[in-house]
Amino acid sequence: MRAALAITFCALLAACGTEEQAGPPQANTCTGLTQDAMVWVPGGTFTMGENPRYPEEGPPRQVTVEGFWMDAHEVTNAQFEAFVAATGYVTMAERAPPPIPGAPPEMLQPGSAVFRVPTPDNPAWWRWAVGAQWRDPAGDGAGIAGQDRRPVVQIAYQDAAAYAAWAGKALPSEEQWEYAARAGASAVPEPVDAGGKPQANYYQGVFPARDLGEDGFTGRAPVGCFAANAFGLHDMIGNVWEWTTTSGTRADAAEPVGVIKGGSFLCAANYCARYRPAARQFQERGLGTDHIGFRLIDTRRPPPED
Repeated sequence: MRAALAITFCALLAACGTEEQAGPPQANTCTGLTQDAMVWVPGGTFTMGENPRYPEEGPPRQVTVEGFWMDAHEVTNAQFEAFVAATGYVTMAERAPPPIPGAPPEMLQPGSAVFRVPTPDNPAWWRWAVGAQWRDPAGDGAGIAGQDRRPVVQIAYQDAAAYAAWAGKALPSEEQWEYAARAGASAVPEPVDAGGKPQANYYQGVFPARDLGEDGFTGRAPVGCFAANAFGLHDMIGNVWEWTTTSGTRADAAEPVGVIKGGSFLCAANYCARYRPAARQFQERGLGTDHIGFRLIDTRRPPPED
């Protein structure tokens, strides 16, 4: 199944994403967030899909959600490493794909999708990187040493669900995720403030040629480098896409599809602009990339005392 979908991933993943690149000095001071910290999201009613920019975001509709706890930030490399150490879990990207006749040899080896800057000789945006997985997102041997606080990526839906079960939590639905991202704001959160200062990790410059890194990063940012929203949640727009439990549909998908939310460090104003709470994308659940991660919720934990 993974090999079949990998064969067509260049066409299927034509949204936003890239491997980490060396960038300018970090312009943001990352907070001292406590890993595993959760914040309470009070229940309420909101207009889901408000001000849609793409057909799949609408029509706007009223949705009510109950209160829940949510991770203050995306699950990090350090957190996922603790899970793997405790359970011995092997991610989808580390597993050998089944042999598929006609598949390129590299796509029959464990690996995953990694974004590349297109060139005149090779206009493809994506490549199958043998060995790409959460410990080495770009599959180039660079690894993740010193990146404990960066969001874990190359995570398929099954991987996120396994982590959630181990942690005694759950993945959010799309409704829960979007409600939390909006944080009760009447205006849609934008990645820049009124003065033009970046408020999230997204792509500045002309995508996909060059990210100027004006927000301080040209790849994943450590969690907590940008101000939290009104609910106390960091990186609800930009940085990495996040899995939800909501199913999606796409005619060219080779396996079940899920909805991811929030955009990533490769979403640019000139291309997808999916760093908005209403934005959604359909992703094969068996395939991670170097710009997809996740965060969890807890609906069983009692609400905070008044």
